[in-house]
Amino acid sequence: QVQLVESGGGLVQAGGSLLLSCTASRSILGFVVMGWYRQAPGKQRELVAAIPKFGSTNYADFVKGRFTISRDNAKNTVYLQMNSLKPEDTAVYYCKASVIVPNTRDYWGQGTQVTVSS
Repeated sequence: QVQLVESGGGLVQAGGSLLLSCTASRSILGFVVMGWYRQAPGKQRELVAAIPKFGSTNYADFVKGRFTISRDNAKNTVYLQMNSLKPEDTAVYYCKASVIVPNTRDYWGQGTQVTVSS
């Protein structure tokens, strides 16, 4: 069973920055893609950014130029650097890791709260 543990959330003023971390219980090289999602109250969970094992990173339009996803394979960790935060970025942020072998399966972390005050 894979476990993903997020950390780094908190309360920040608009314009501030946060660094979220997602550490896996096994090598992240085994995941075909890892990503960050968020869910605000009353809204559906949405993709924020994704980083595949091979290929380019992918960002939602609403975070382009402000957020950066990266990975440290040696630490089994994926990061989300969030800059120029806005109140509308307030949400619970979740880490997801996906495998396709032997079957397609997604693993989720428990989430970390990000609150941006105006």
